[in-house]
Formats: sequence, structure tokens, C-alpha cells
Amino acid sequence: MLTLAYPWLLVLALVPLLLQWRRPMGQSVDAPILPVGHWLSDLPGVSRKGNATPLWQKLLLFVMWLLLVVAIARPQHVGEQVQMPVSGRDLMLVVDISPSMDEQDMIIQGRTINRLQAVKVVLDDFITRRKGDRLGLILFGTQPYVQAPLTFDLETVRTLMKESGLGMAGRATAIGDAVGLSVKRLRDRPQDQRVVVLLTDGANTAGAIAPDKAAEIAKAASVRIYTIGIGAESMVQRGFLGSRQVNPSRDLDEGLLTRMAQQTGGRYFRARSLPELEMIYESINQLEPIELEGKYYRPVTELYVWPAGISAILWLLLLLTRQLKALQVSRQQAAGGKAHD
Repeated sequence: MLTLAYPWLLVLALVPLLLQWRRPMGQSVDAPILPVGHWLSDLPGVSRKGNATPLWQKLLLFVMWLLLVVAIARPQHVGEQVQMPVSGRDLMLVVDISPSMDEQDMIIQGRTINRLQAVKVVLDDFITRRKGDRLGLILFGTQPYVQAPLTFDLETVRTLMKESGLGMAGRATAIGDAVGLSVKRLRDRPQDQRVVVLLTDGANTAGAIAPDKAAEIAKAASVRIYTIGIGAESMVQRGFLGSRQVNPSRDLDEGLLTRMAQQTGGRYFRARSLPELEMIYESINQLEPIELEGKYYRPVTELYVWPAGISAILWLLLLLTRQLKALQVSRQQAAGGKAHD
């Protein structure tokens, strides 16, 4: 939609007409007579011989004036409504990247992948759908570290999750320290919006903070923790002596994860396969809906440069025309002088 920021300035378009109207009827005003070489002699409307300004120049000067008036009225193009980033949940994703996440017990499209690869596939869609939330990413092994602070830039969080690698944070599993770090990052955020989604495939084997103590700290800081235990319950393991059925999730401490979730008002989920993991994150989406505030704005593009630029170009063309005309007259005078001699 086209509009003007200062439409009342359009009244200035009448100034040339008012000046013309103030002249007495039938009275003509000659252009000033200036000597050859005077600095004003080349301006439009100024004559060396006192002849009146041609009609086409008057019309062109009036068009230039109209364009300048439109420019100072600031024409703008106002676009369609665009939703602004809204403030929903402050959600910290806490992901185990210890070497045990390399267990090949997840299947996607008939192909076996490890647990971390499955998490990346599911989280990619989960992060994309959390528009309006401020998301952060903590990766942990022996030690936790903040891979992405809380941000509305979901694309960056997705990229950093995709680039995470097994064993980057050590070979052990410090669940308590990871939760403690997430609470530290969330405690300055508004209450009732602090959420941690913890995913692991093992038990706490490292760290300075016990997981139960970390859950107490989270509860005191009004942080809800959703815990996810990932890993199949059975798989066939082949060896030199044949195949055998094993439980690849024997180290998973489900009791601990359940206590941590219940103590903070969250829930514990068990992901034995990729479809189950997808359903879990979909359930979290429903349990922690995005709170949209409905704020919109209209992008505005300034267009005043176009009429101002066209006016300047017309002015330059008028000057060029006068220069060419003056050059032509000068040549004719020189030719006439030679013929006279």
C-alpha cells in the first residue's frame, strides 16, 4: 500500500500557481539581462537577451517542483502485516553426547543409526516448531557446556545441534552438573516459563552435583524438568560364537530420571525407538505450548528518493539543453561574423 508520511505538505504544489496568479493580467515579465559569462547566465529561466522563458521550460520546471514536493511529503510503501518475534517459553535442551550414545539401536527408513543421530533427526523438527520460544542447548558428558545460550535464533540452535559430536564433552555422564548448569542459565528468566528437556541413555557417573540435589535446586528456581531415557530394550548382538539377545539400555537409570521429573513438576518419557522419540517431543510441545502475544508490525519502505532523483535528472537535462543551445547560438554567431568579414 502506498501512502505519504506528511500528506499536508502537498499544498506546496500550489506555490508556483499562486505566484503566477499574483501577476497583473496581461503583464509579461522578461527574464533578467545578464552579461555573457555571468555565473547566473546558464541557469534555466535566465536569459542574456531578455527573452521570456519558453513554455516547455516552464512546464518542466513545474513538474520538477511537483516531484520535489512529493519527495518531501515522504512517499512510503507499507507492506503486509508481519508477526514479530514473541516471547513464549525459555526452554533449555540438555543432550547427552557421551560415547554410549554411539549405540546402534535406532532405525530410520530401514537403516540402523546410533542414538545421537536419532536425537538430531527428532530435535531438528522440534526446534523448528518452537518459534516464539527462546531456546538454548547444553551438551554434556564428563562435563557440561553451553553450546548455544538462550536465543530466538532457532536456526543457529539447529545448526549447533547438528554439528555436535560423540565424546566432545568427555566419556562419563554428569547428569547433575548438566541440570545445575541449565538452572543457572534459566533462573534469571520469568517464572512459569523455565523448562529443561534432559535426554540421556545412562546413569550419573561423574560431576560435583548429585542429580537429586540438582533437581532440588531446579524446583527451588521454578524450573520444570522433562527427562527422556533413550535406548532400545533388546537387540541382537553378533559375535564369533554366534548371536545373542542383549539389553543395550541396562545402564539407564530410569528411577533417577523419574524422580527428577516428578520433583520439578515435569514428566519422564522412555524412547525405545525413533517413532517413540518423535512422539515424546510432540507430547512436550503439547505440554509446553507456545504463548503467542499477537504482536505485528508493517514493514515500511521509503520511496522519496525516486521523485527526488527524477527531479534532479530533469534539472540536469534542462541545464544540458541550455548548454547545447548556447553552444549552437555561439557557433551561429561565429559563422555569421566570418561571413560578415
